[in-house]
Amino acid sequence: MTYYIEAVSGLRPKMRRAIIMVQDIVMVLIAVALSLVLTRSNLSFGTFSSTGLVCWASIIVLSHLLFRYCGLYNTVWRFASTPDFFNILKSCATLTVLLYLASLTFRTFQPVIGLNERQFIVFFLVSFTIISAPRLYYRFLRDGASWAILSRGSNNPLVKQALFVGRLSEADVLIRFTRTANPAEYSIAGIMAIGTEAPLGTRIQGVPVVAVRPSLVEVLEEYAKGTQNLDMLIFGNGAESEIEEYAELVRVARHSGISVVRFSGVSELGQGGKLVLDAVEMETIMRRSAVATDVGRISSFVSGKRVLVTGGAGSIGRILVKRSLELGAEAVLVADISEFGIFQLDQLIDEEDHARLTSRIIDVTDRRQMTRVVSEFKPSIIFHAAALKHVPLLEENWEAAIQTNIFGTLASAEVAAKCGVPQFLLISSDKAVDPSSVLGITKRAAEQIVSSLHEMRAAGQGGRRPGTKFIAVRFGNVFGSTGSVATIFQAQIEAGGPVTITDRRMTRYFMTVAEAVDLVIMSAADAEQRPGKDDYAIYMLDMGKPVPILEVAETMIRMAGKSPYTDIPIRFTGIRPGEKLHETLQGENEEIVTLDIAKIFGLRTDVVEWPRIQAALTSLQAAIRDQDKAAALAVLAELYQAEKPVAGARLEALPKIVGQTR
Repeated sequence: MTYYIEAVSGLRPKMRRAIIMVQDIVMVLIAVALSLVLTRSNLSFGTFSSTGLVCWASIIVLSHLLFRYCGLYNTVWRFASTPDFFNILKSCATLTVLLYLASLTFRTFQPVIGLNERQFIVFFLVSFTIISAPRLYYRFLRDGASWAILSRGSNNPLVKQALFVGRLSEADVLIRFTRTANPAEYSIAGIMAIGTEAPLGTRIQGVPVVAVRPSLVEVLEEYAKGTQNLDMLIFGNGAESEIEEYAELVRVARHSGISVVRFSGVSELGQGGKLVLDAVEMETIMRRSAVATDVGRISSFVSGKRVLVTGGAGSIGRILVKRSLELGAEAVLVADISEFGIFQLDQLIDEEDHARLTSRIIDVTDRRQMTRVVSEFKPSIIFHAAALKHVPLLEENWEAAIQTNIFGTLASAEVAAKCGVPQFLLISSDKAVDPSSVLGITKRAAEQIVSSLHEMRAAGQGGRRPGTKFIAVRFGNVFGSTGSVATIFQAQIEAGGPVTITDRRMTRYFMTVAEAVDLVIMSAADAEQRPGKDDYAIYMLDMGKPVPILEVAETMIRMAGKSPYTDIPIRFTGIRPGEKLHETLQGENEEIVTLDIAKIFGLRTDVVEWPRIQAALTSLQAAIRDQDKAAALAVLAELYQAEKPVAGARLEALPKIVGQTR
């Protein structure tokens, strides 16, 4: 039978379907014969008489039409499950009733000896059994559920018992690979379906669907309490964006000591492949829709280039470094003032990539050192990620903020132009929009420097060497970066609390580091191809909707297996100097331009002329020498107001900054 089923499964779909139809008709005829034999019935007419042949032909036509009408041939055998076998049961029952009614009608015209109700009861049981048997056996073979698997020893402590949460198509792949793996690592005990294609009790390769929405959390709680052998909860790829109860499921699992992973696919290793199961990180609570990165485009942009990353040991910088190496950069140079940060970065880089990575401990405000490094390395692009970013801390250390964020950007940009670097990209911040803090106003000034240099290059293209292309990319908080609320909350949760929040109304934009870095590189790739009037000095990333900070804290506490306010207290401390309740990505004097790239926009904004910027920078240096914070912020406020906003634009934020100098 095994040979027959394997031979049929190897045929083309139409041929396979025709053979299955013939097979079912043969099974019906066998069921008729067996029902007569088993009940020891002797019909009053011969099997091959004219009456007998008419009966056989009628049974063949009726059964074939009925089976097609009931959809027996619309099922893919390898996905055959409880509803499909119930359909066979219903079809056989209907056929039995129709044949019985036909026999009653026939006997009104011609008496028939040896035919009664017993034959039809036996026919129903036999027909259902022998029609279902090949389908069931095929599932058995396709599952890899051989006798060796059945005797594998399901209590093997080395095999982790798991529940899968996701779509049935992924469950099918996951179960197949877990069963064929040698040695076995995982065993799927049940499926928690998030789609509508399978009701409760459906089986995929013999594994039951134990829960459907909206009762996923309740079933997991019962499963965790009633089963001591459950080791893992495996989410399907993208489940965090499809399941509202995602964070609660993670909380229940972790609270019960069940590890949580995510199924990302199958890596092509050898002939069998290998499952890729990733750890579920805290950043997944944002449930952001995945950005379909055009890997081909960013790879062709970076491949073969020499890339310099200032601030390369920071949260964004280190991912820019790693991503550039992954995309085939010829060489990557890290310029950072943090010795320990560079050491940590070095530990993250794969051994085979070390030959293409160079690190320099350098202050970006030091023009002499920057000029030497850039002229020797000869980069094709500089990603300027070096910046000081802690809002309350910079309110007191305003000189350091101005030196690094403004004069560091100025020095790096002018060195790039002097050394003929083709492209310079500034990593900016949403805090540069209507700035209310030292951080925000210094990042705005950095944007103004880059925008002005960008316009100067565009104006001087006629007949001369184009020079360095300057752009800035503006986006909000990076989830999980050093000093971000997520990192702070995580440390506070691990310490037992309390989790501190400035204001329960506060919201922020969030984006994962990997997502932000790919979009930054995509912005650089787009800028390289944009000449003339369609060129943009500032790009803005689509951050989605702002997320309440309180919601982030509560969800992170739940994902850690704790209860907010009960296990981990939450304390509100009040807004700190320079902070806003809500950030924005677009100023009122700026126009957003939709590009042909997902999650990236161009910004049309007014540009301050370079001579005016130079004059402001000179005044700013004098204010720093005099240790006059009020004068320094007044210079930056005047520079910000030098932009020409549309009517009704709000400019009242900056005087408030100046008023905070006491």
